Amino acid sequence: MFLAHLPAGYLLARQLAKRRALILTGCAASLLPDTDLLWFYLVDQRQTLHHAYVFHWPLFWIATALAGWGLARVLNRPRILPFLGVALACLLLHMVLDSLAGGIAWLAPLSDLELRLVEVPARHGWWVWNFVLHWTMLVEVLILAAFAIALSRDLRRPAPGAGVAP
Repeated sequence: MFLAHLPAGYLLARQLAKRRALILTGCAASLLPDTDLLWFYLVDQRQTLHHAYVFHWPLFWIATALAGWGLARVLNRPRILPFLGVALACLLLHMVLDSLAGGIAWLAPLSDLELRLVEVPARHGWWVWNFVLHWTMLVEVLILAAFAIALSRDLRRPAPGAGVAP
């Protein structure tokens, strides 16, 4: 996936929750795994594919969410729980989308076996063209189109409480 993580996160979060804060949490979470690209380019010098880093380990995010859930329960902060749920759903959606053609080790660090639905053959000189010209790019285009439609509808809808005199 190149562009569809944020739109897919938005689409999922708006189905799970109507509150803007929860939708924004889902959007942020849908991008969070790819922050490891900073390490990939700036520190690792592109030696290890960024999908092998801990931010692309589903079990890491599940464990983090469970720890957050436990902490919220201990601190008696139940309002945090919906945020954890939406964030985890959008984080895992990121991994599902990356599993389409990029490969994710779903059981890392217990196993380094990567799962991917299809293998994108290397037919073009610049690696990006291999993905852009592959049929899986249609999935990304469909997500972007659904996002554009949903966002245009959401922006036309009045905000809750709009038009009510103070």
